[in-house]
Amino acid sequence: MKKLLSIIVSGLVPLFIFAQAGHIMQGIGANNMSMGGAATGQPLDINGALHWNPAGISAFDSKIFSANAGLFFSAPELTSTVPTPGGPMSGVTKDDRGVSVMPALAMVWGKKNSKSTFGISAFGISGFGVTFPESNSNPINMPQSMGGFGRIESDYQLLQVGLTYAYKLSDKFSIGVAPTFNYSSLELSPNPLASPDPAKGYPISDKATALGVGGQVGLFFNSGMGFKFGISYKTEQSFGEFEFENKYVDGSAAPSVTFKMNYPAIFSAGIGYSQKDFDLALDYRLVNYAKTEGFEAKGWTSTASVKGFGWENISVLSAGVQYKGVKKLPLRIGYTYSANPINEDLAMFSVPATAVIKNAFQLGLGYEFSKSFTLNAVYHHGNSSGNTTGPMLSPMMVNHSNPYGAVPNSSVSYNMTTDMIMFGINYSF
Repeated sequence: MKKLLSIIVSGLVPLFIFAQAGHIMQGIGANNMSMGGAATGQPLDINGALHWNPAGISAFDSKIFSANAGLFFSAPELTSTVPTPGGPMSGVTKDDRGVSVMPALAMVWGKKNSKSTFGISAFGISGFGVTFPESNSNPINMPQSMGGFGRIESDYQLLQVGLTYAYKLSDKFSIGVAPTFNYSSLELSPNPLASPDPAKGYPISDKATALGVGGQVGLFFNSGMGFKFGISYKTEQSFGEFEFENKYVDGSAAPSVTFKMNYPAIFSAGIGYSQKDFDLALDYRLVNYAKTEGFEAKGWTSTASVKGFGWENISVLSAGVQYKGVKKLPLRIGYTYSANPINEDLAMFSVPATAVIKNAFQLGLGYEFSKSFTLNAVYHHGNSSGNTTGPMLSPMMVNHSNPYGAVPNSSVSYNMTTDMIMFGINYSF
């Protein structure tokens, strides 16, 4: 099973390094993304319904296929400062990762006058990745032989396959369930989850993979007079352990290490309103990082490896408007706000996962070639709304009054902007 999923990921989804709400994608597909990711109470598109509220697919009464792909550009910057005998030393490193690809495939089987609707999806729902080159001027990126971490690179991907069933309890109420099956991969350089060698420093990991399972349940209400409401709960996605094979910078073998990182539970509630030429959508989400394995733990181990990210719970607000007054050309605008899950005292632990966007703005449209075929497009721009800043941390300085080993008069900070263009097709059979 793991080998099969690896082949699928390698061929179908080479990269989906796009994070908005922590490391969680704000939306799925061009239509849902252009609505700011709001879909729990307003299922305008099968991708958003399948991902955010399985009961929402009851709104579709035909067989629909959807395929989406986007190009994502990010521009993180990493800054650090350390005290030296001659005064503070500071530097800045810019990411040189380049372009990432975002895919999404989905299909729904609906039928008029049927109480049952079925769906299947394969979405890249989470990811992070940075490439900060080695530097002789930025302290954190200095070679490990000089006390820095050298080149900092990460690559995390999560593909989720969902099997969805929705049932109409009445003309207005629907329920939905969706077991989910997950494949994730993680690569780190250097690997802070491993203990450093006194002479060789932290090792570099290979790409480790893990399988996970979970589920989602939801309710959807359509008043028939424009107002709609939805609520859903996605369980924590439980994964097996990543098993890293490591090597030191000089190429020599390093001890292997394991690490477990689950995907957090998410509670979503949303409202929608549709009338003539307008569709309005508003969603609220609570992401439970604080009780998720891999994100809950924090600090250093006794052997100077990192326990976990130490992220906090966050709230996410998504809103979107669709205007259908132009024939065959629906226009959309969306906005997403996300709190920052990173505790400032622990900011250095999240340097490999800096893709936290507080404010995201989307403009999108569709073109209806026929009653069966629609092309959707969206442009996204996001920013972190300032720097995430905290002290440099050292396991050598940990004591009772300094539990994380903060280095006095030091700092590490990062920020980023994101831009994306995505296209998608919807075909109704």
